[in-house]
Amino acid sequence: MEVGPQSEAVLNVAAAAVGELAISDQVVTPWEVTGTSQGVNYDKLVDQFGCQRIDTALIDRIAHLTSRPAHHFLRRGIFFAHRDLNQILDLYEQGEKFYLYTGRGPSSESLHLGHLVPFMFTKYLQDAFKVPVVIQLTDDEKFLWKDLSIAESKRLARENAKDIIACGFDIERTFIFSDFEYVGGPFYENMMQVAKRVTFNTLRGTFGFTPEDHIGKCCFPPVQAAPSFASSFPHLFGVNDQLRCLIPCAIDQDPYFRLTRDVAPKIGYPKPSLIESKFFPALQGEIGKMSASDPNTAIYLTDKPKVIKEKIRKYAFSGGQSTTELQRKYGANLDVDVCIKYLNFFLEDDAEFEHIKKEYKAGNMLTGKLKDHVTDILSKIALAHQNARAQVSDEMVDAYMSATPRPNMFGTYSDYAKS
Repeated sequence: MEVGPQSEAVLNVAAAAVGELAISDQVVTPWEVTGTSQGVNYDKLVDQFGCQRIDTALIDRIAHLTSRPAHHFLRRGIFFAHRDLNQILDLYEQGEKFYLYTGRGPSSESLHLGHLVPFMFTKYLQDAFKVPVVIQLTDDEKFLWKDLSIAESKRLARENAKDIIACGFDIERTFIFSDFEYVGGPFYENMMQVAKRVTFNTLRGTFGFTPEDHIGKCCFPPVQAAPSFASSFPHLFGVNDQLRCLIPCAIDQDPYFRLTRDVAPKIGYPKPSLIESKFFPALQGEIGKMSASDPNTAIYLTDKPKVIKEKIRKYAFSGGQSTTELQRKYGANLDVDVCIKYLNFFLEDDAEFEHIKKEYKAGNMLTGKLKDHVTDILSKIALAHQNARAQVSDEMVDAYMSATPRPNMFGTYSDYAKS
C-alpha cells in the first residue's frame, strides 16, 4: 500500500498498524519492540506498515550501480524492506544526487552491538554512492521520554557522537547534529510546516498517544521529520530544496516516516525514501530487540572480552540440545539460536557462515564451541571499536558537528551549488 499525497484518512488506517500490533501478538513501536515466542513476524509488519520487500533484483541493481558487492546486510535480508528505494536508484543512475539521513537517541553512555548496525550500513551506503549523510542526535527526545536532565541528554549526545565517528564516517561528507544545539532557522520552519498539517487524531493513530501523555511527546514527531527535507540544512545544500533523501533505519521507525511521507508533497518537498532493517535480537532471543537499558540483554561496545564471554555463555539463548549426546544425535535448531543470529549480522564470510550453520545443525558442532567462536568475533569488533573511539578527540566531535559547508560532499561545493 502506497500512501498518497492527499491521503490523511488512508494514513490513519495504515498508522493504526501500531495499535493493531499492540493488541494482537506483538508490539512494534518506535519505543517498544516485543515479539512472540516465535520472534517478530516481519512479514506481518511489511503488510501492515505498507512497505515493500527488498528482492534479489534490487540487491543486484545496487551492486551494479556501485560497482561493488552488495553489503552482507542486504544479501542476508537484514535490511529487508523499503519505500521508494527504486526511485533513488533511478535518480542515481541518471546522474542525480541524494543524501542519507539516520540518527541515534542518546539515552546511555555506551552504544551496544545493535546500535552499530544502522551506522555500519549507512557508512557502506556513504562509501558506495559517495553521498553526504546527516546524523540526528535526538537528545530532546530522550529528555522527553527518559528520566534525564537537558544537560545530561546533551552530554550523552556528544559521547554517542564519538561512537558514531569511530565507525569511520567521512568527515567531508558527514554532519552530526544535536537537536538541542541545531534546531532553529529553516529546520524549525520545516518542523512547523509539518506540525500544521498533522492532526492529533493522526498522531494518536500513528503513535498511540493518550490524554495522559505530556504535550512534549506530541511535539516531537516533526523534529524527526524535518531532516528528511534538504532545506533543513542550508549550510550543506544551499537552496536545493528538492534533493532526495534516503533513510536507513530499523523498521520500528517506519511510523515517523510514514507520517513524513504523507506531509511532504503538501509542503512542496519530495517524499523521503527508506531502507529498513530487522532488529538485532537481545541475548535472550527474538522476543525483543537488544536494549541499552538492560545490561543482561545487551553486549556493549565498552565490554571487555571476559565480560562478552560471560554474557554469551550465561544469557545467549541456544538452539542446541541439552546434552552432548542429544546434540550429536539431533543437531541444533538454527531458527532460535542467538549465536547463529549474531553471526548472521557480524560474520561477513558467507562460506564460513554456511559451514558453521551446516555443522551446528547436523550436530557436528557443540554449543560451547559455537559460543566460543561468537565470543571471539564479537570481542574483536568491540576492541576495534574501543581503539577507534579512543582516537576521537573533542576537537573531532566539534568538526563533525560544525554547521559549515562540506565542499567535497559530492564534488566541489561551487559545482553542486550551480546544479
